[in-house]
Formats: sequence, C-alpha cells, structure tokens
Amino acid sequence: MSAESCANCCVQWFAAYTLAHHEKRVAGHLTNREIDSFVPLYAAVHRWRNGCTKHLELPLFPNYVFVHIAARARSAVLNVPGVLSLVGFAGVPAALPNTQIEALRCGLHSGLGGRRLEPHPYLAVGDRVRIKNGAMCGLEGVLVRKKNYFRVVLSLEVLRQSVAVEVDALDVEPAPKPWVCGDSAPAPLWGENGWSRAI
Repeated sequence: MSAESCANCCVQWFAAYTLAHHEKRVAGHLTNREIDSFVPLYAAVHRWRNGCTKHLELPLFPNYVFVHIAARARSAVLNVPGVLSLVGFAGVPAALPNTQIEALRCGLHSGLGGRRLEPHPYLAVGDRVRIKNGAMCGLEGVLVRKKNYFRVVLSLEVLRQSVAVEVDALDVEPAPKPWVCGDSAPAPLWGENGWSRAI
C-alpha cells in the first residue's frame, strides 16, 4: 500500500471550516450522520444593556469543527449544511496532531483544575504585540521567548536601545499594523515615557 493510499485510509483529525455561528449546528448534523466530531466550548457571560446576564457556551475556535475521519471520507463532511471546506494546503486536507486534539478534549473534560480557558489571538515569537495590562499597558514591542517565559522587547529607537519585560501570554495582544503614509488614520504619536509606539 502506497503512502498516499495509507493517508487516505487512516482515520485522523481534520478541521472543517464552517459558516459563522454554525459550529454547534454542524456538529449536530455530523452526529446524525455518525461522523465523529468535536467542538471545544468555553463558558462565557454575556451582559445585555438592560443589566441582565446570560451564561453561554461558545466555540473556543470560532468557525471550526474538528472531524475524525479518513481523508477519503471528506466528501461526507463537505456535504453537511454549514461546512464550507476542510482546512488544508493546495486542496489537500491537513491532518491535525492527534495528541493536540486529545489533550484538548481531556483538558476540557477534566475542567483544567479550575483554570479558565478562552480564545486568544494567535501569537508567534517575533510578532509585534501590545501590552494590555499593568504599568506598561499600551506599549508595543516584539514577542520573544526565554526558557519558559514570554518577554516583550521594547525599543527606544532614538537611543537605539532595547529592554525586555517578562509578560504573561494573556497580557499581550497583536499590535495594530504600523501606520503607512496614505492611511486614513492619523500618524501614530510617541507613547507615554517616550517609548516609540510604531516602527
């Protein structure tokens, strides 16, 4: 059996991309068709303008439902109402590591030891980020990693000097794109304490 035919026969996890707010509905259709699926959910509280609150369970990965299928069975998933495509490259669905999905399922099932799980913007080392909390709130820098800690490197460009501050991953967010001449938004200003807020 060739490697390609083996990949088509092996049952693996894939990500199905869905219409917005259709994740639970798609999972229901998949269950009815006896296709193994998984929609990770997290608890959220929505506060209405009138002061009422409602506890909700929302998808941890909006617009995605994980399916456990053989690649050759992808048409069965693509025929489900609300499914737009399977995530992949050059028209070939990309399998997800089984260990990641199983760890996510176990973590959600066990309650994560009281720790809260919620969506977070995807950040990679080298991305420009903005600090959201604390004394350095609003400053921007580059995300780096040292051992088990994340750091944001802040640069004082006039002096051509940088400092690194240790941060929790939850205390940073992607920085807005740098201002370019011709943008409709006004040019960025120098931040508090003289730190440059844009490249």
